[in-house]
Amino acid sequence: MSTNQIADSAKLPADLSIGEFCVIGAGVELGRGCKLGSHIVIYEGARIGDNVRIDDGAVIGKQPMRAANSAVTKDQVKPPTLIGSGSIIGTHAVIYAGAELGDKVLVADLATVREDVTIGEGTIIGRGVAVENRCQIGRYCKLETNVYLTAYSELADRVFIAPCVATSNDNYAGRTEERFKHFKGVIVEKGGRIGVNATILPGRKVGADAMVGAGAVLTKDALSRKIVTGNPARAIKSVPEEQLLENQDWDK
Repeated sequence: MSTNQIADSAKLPADLSIGEFCVIGAGVELGRGCKLGSHIVIYEGARIGDNVRIDDGAVIGKQPMRAANSAVTKDQVKPPTLIGSGSIIGTHAVIYAGAELGDKVLVADLATVREDVTIGEGTIIGRGVAVENRCQIGRYCKLETNVYLTAYSELADRVFIAPCVATSNDNYAGRTEERFKHFKGVIVEKGGRIGVNATILPGRKVGADAMVGAGAVLTKDALSRKIVTGNPARAIKSVPEEQLLENQDWDK
C-alpha cells in the first residue's frame, strides 16, 4: 500500500523515483527523470522540469502567510511554482508559490525562496539563505550560507555574495507611515561581489565588478570596479585587472 498522497490530476512520469509520505497536489506536473525524497509537499499546479531532484522534507508552492499587522504582505493567491530542468532542491527547503526558478538552479538545505522571486539559470542559493519576496536574481549567481536578501532587491548575472551578508530595505526601521513611500532593496550589478558579514543599507547599489570587503557597512553606492571597505565603507583601490569578469575564461 502506498504511503504517498497523490492527486488524480497530477501528471507524473513513468520513471519517477519517489520516497515515502509525499503529498502531490492537483495539477502538479513533473518532468522525466525526477527524483523525490520522503516527506515532500508539492502544492497544486506546480510545474517541475526534467531531471529535478527534491530532497526530504522540502515544500514546493507554499502560499505566503500574512500576519494581522504585516506592513507589506498582501492577502492574495500566488500562481504555481515553476522549477526548471536539472535543478536541485535541498532538504527542508521551502519554495513559495509565485517563485520561478530557471534550469540547473541549486537551492540548498534549509533555504527559503519567497513569492514573486525569479532566479536565473545556474544560480546557487546556499544553505539557510533567505530570499525575501519580489527579488530578481540573475544567472550564475552564488549566495553562500545564511545570506539574507531583503525584499525588492535585484541581482544581475554572476553576482557573488559571501556568507552572512545582511541587506535591508527600510531606513525607517518600521516607524511612521512615511516608510511605505521609500521601501527599496539593494541592487548588485553584473559581477558585483560582497564579502563575508557585510551589511548593505536600503537602496544602495554595488556597481558592476565592484567588491565590498568583509564586514563593510555600505551606506553609499559602491562604484563599478572599485574595492570598498570599512564602516562606513569607502573606496580604497580599483579591482585588479585579473579579477575583472571580462578576464575570466569561464565567463566567455
